[in-house]
Amino acid sequence: MLSKIKTKLQSQQNKQLLSNFISLFTLQGLNYILPLLTLPYLIRVLGVETFGLLSFATALVMYFLVITNYGFQLTATKEISIHRDDKEKVVEIFSSVMTIKVVLLLISFILLNIVVLSFDRLSDDYLVYLLTFGTVVGQVFFPVWFFQGMEKMKYITYLNIISKSIFTAAIFIFVQDSSDYLLVPLFTSIGFIIAGILSLRLIKKQFSVEFKFQNRETIKKYLIDGWHVFVANIYTSLYTTTNIVLLGLFTNNTVVGYYSIAEKIVGAIAGLFIPINQVFYPYLAKKYKENKTSFIVLSKKLSIGLMILAVLFFTFSFVFSSELIYLVSGENNKLVELLFTILLFRVLSSPFSNFFSNLLIIMKSNSDYLKVMNITVILNILIVFPSIYFYHAEGFAYSFIIMLWIHTLLLYKYMKKAQNG
Repeated sequence: MLSKIKTKLQSQQNKQLLSNFISLFTLQGLNYILPLLTLPYLIRVLGVETFGLLSFATALVMYFLVITNYGFQLTATKEISIHRDDKEKVVEIFSSVMTIKVVLLLISFILLNIVVLSFDRLSDDYLVYLLTFGTVVGQVFFPVWFFQGMEKMKYITYLNIISKSIFTAAIFIFVQDSSDYLLVPLFTSIGFIIAGILSLRLIKKQFSVEFKFQNRETIKKYLIDGWHVFVANIYTSLYTTTNIVLLGLFTNNTVVGYYSIAEKIVGAIAGLFIPINQVFYPYLAKKYKENKTSFIVLSKKLSIGLMILAVLFFTFSFVFSSELIYLVSGENNKLVELLFTILLFRVLSSPFSNFFSNLLIIMKSNSDYLKVMNITVILNILIVFPSIYFYHAEGFAYSFIIMLWIHTLLLYKYMKKAQNG
């Protein structure tokens, strides 16, 4: 009898994991595929230089996404996952996190205006940065972490398909020449904001969770819980977003445009692994709390699966690199092809860097996690910054991949240490 119950529970868990994976895969696919669908069109209509400007604005606004995300994509997800059956606790977590995120959004908006208006090169395109900032607003009100912790991802997947598809179609319909470039960040931001608002309504309707003001001590607790991940996210932005911003400052929008084409294609391929890590994160967090031995066994199995998939994706992308570039960008540019080939090695490391990071957070090895981030940032300053200055896009690509691999190997080292400790 007990055996049958256990088998039934495992079957339900597997179905839930599969459902969440499909939903997250679709959601992640939308975030990468829809921009790729518009990429050839935008390059042809706007030109590489204007496309580079939009890419530079996106990179700059990414800083504020890091600030408003804080560390909640991991810490809040874990808390919701653990306390999902405690309605009062879920309301506390949801309300505290949303309060913090809104405050951080207001601070981010003030910082955006200070930065953009302080430099003539940026202030000349103020509206581009302002409209692009709308994606930050949308992300704040789109609590993926809540649905992920509840392991109910299908709801927001439907919302994303509808809202983002409509506004992607709007780009094709209304952006007809280079003078319409402001419509691109406008439509993109509106898509994010509408999806966010609808997701909040869904939380109230489906989960009966409403916002309630929390006391200062409670909010402070969640701020402290997310601090380590937030610092790590800041560090990550220093060797991702900052590098692209520097490339734009040291070169021009055209070079940023070509680099962004290669980076977006590789990012879409590497992004296929994100749903896997997102789906298993709350499951692994619960497993670690229940049975550490089972947690380690499952981690090893997932590592092998990620390795096989990474090799397959890398091989396919390498063999058909020219076709992929032409399909997305509408041309075969030698610089884009070179950058794509170099950056493609990210596909072999990216799934593991995210996976090992998640494992360290679950095992509460925050100090080791931050140690790796400290080393990575120092390496970035020593290797990547000079490479961008002297060798521009090509130097950036080579040094970035070297740094990513060192980062992943360090995470693996400390992950094994935590498991054996």
